[in-house]
Amino acid sequence: MTNAPGKTALAGPVQEGSPPARLPVSIYLSYGAGSVGTGMFAAVPGLLLLIFMTDTLAIPASLAGWGIFLPKFWDVITDPFMGTISDLTSSPWGRRRPYLLAGAVSLPVFFIMLFSVPAFQSPLTSFAYVVIAFILAATAYTLFQVPYIAMPAEMSRDYDERTTIMSFRMAFMTAGILIAGGAAPMIIDLAGGGRPGHAVMSVSLAVVCLAAMLVAFFGTRRAPFTTRVETSVPFREQARVALRNRHFLILVAGFFPQQIGVGCTLAALPFYCKYILGGTNATLTILFLCLMLPAIVTMPLWVWISRRTGKRNAYLISSALFGGMALSLLLGSRENLSLLYLQVSVVGLAYAGIQLFPFSMLPDTIQVDQALSGLRREGIFTGVWTAQEKTGMAVGALLAGSILGWTGFLETAADQTAVQAASALRGILIAFSVTPALLFCLSLPLIRRYDLSQGKLSELSSTAGEAASV
Repeated sequence: MTNAPGKTALAGPVQEGSPPARLPVSIYLSYGAGSVGTGMFAAVPGLLLLIFMTDTLAIPASLAGWGIFLPKFWDVITDPFMGTISDLTSSPWGRRRPYLLAGAVSLPVFFIMLFSVPAFQSPLTSFAYVVIAFILAATAYTLFQVPYIAMPAEMSRDYDERTTIMSFRMAFMTAGILIAGGAAPMIIDLAGGGRPGHAVMSVSLAVVCLAAMLVAFFGTRRAPFTTRVETSVPFREQARVALRNRHFLILVAGFFPQQIGVGCTLAALPFYCKYILGGTNATLTILFLCLMLPAIVTMPLWVWISRRTGKRNAYLISSALFGGMALSLLLGSRENLSLLYLQVSVVGLAYAGIQLFPFSMLPDTIQVDQALSGLRREGIFTGVWTAQEKTGMAVGALLAGSILGWTGFLETAADQTAVQAASALRGILIAFSVTPALLFCLSLPLIRRYDLSQGKLSELSSTAGEAASV
């Protein structure tokens, strides 16, 4: 179908010669709603699974870190594979939406399984159960997430509108993280804590996750989409295709250490609340509110900044701010919680930017590939992207668990308590503050090398179009 200038694009295959058309707000909202579900799943295991294993299932911290890393490393295989599958899919619903439905109905089931661990006698048996359940949940998440992230590159060819689409996604994702991180600890306490409390929490959040992901599936039925790739790259070659794209490679290189830092911070946060601040799950909820509410409120501000400074510069500003404020959390104490809450709020402001800009820059790098190759293979790039994103978060959790193990952290069962040594408390601070700050510092020179501005993107696309017409 061909869309006239200024008209709303409706569902159907997009013709390459058609001019860009602004999407209705209803599609922005429906698409973004899916991130409530993905944000919840990304947040709860990242935030609670490590301490659930150490302080409820009595799994040693260093081993528990592997319980998060191994299922996420599985995504290195499944995410690019899922990208290729969605590229090659031919369906009246488009290439991506069938998998949104499959992921929406399967992920909540495995999410419940992950936190409903039977009372095994051996911590090693509990560890094996968690790993298997997490692998199943991660696979269902991949079914939804990889096609979902590929959709904006099909929905709009406008440089700024893609930022708008991603701002809705990031706002909803932040809301999902807020719901999960804020409500999950409280639900666990209200349900009695321990294994029963975690099980009730998982069922409660799974219902919300299912509803949000179904909204994304049904609400994007009128969104534009492109038809399947007729000439595709073999699966074993797809990583090479993605990494030959210089702009994509630089973006991945800068984003990956940041994800490690975020993963490390999230995994260490409950330990920081419990052992450094001497707080309860209510303290954890307050910290999450301080982190995520500013992230939601300031998302339009970051969109405004990016349109005046460019996406890369806005990304650099938010990254530097996140790293600096993460280091300042080293000074947090139970005697001055008000100041700590303010510090965490500034971290939340920066978090909005470090989530918005990489994901709004990703479709731009995909457009470069399309211009140079003439192929629509968004799934390849989003598959590689989500694999490195999840791997980074998993490495962060593994790193946090390893630091705790190296510094002498003592694991306990749900009905037991342990007094941690001074070295273990230092390990918590290193995992929560120092390590993420260093990783964000490492990312800054990499991000500076990214030079795909709106003007350069238009120039590359125009040059490729002229070459193709000769």
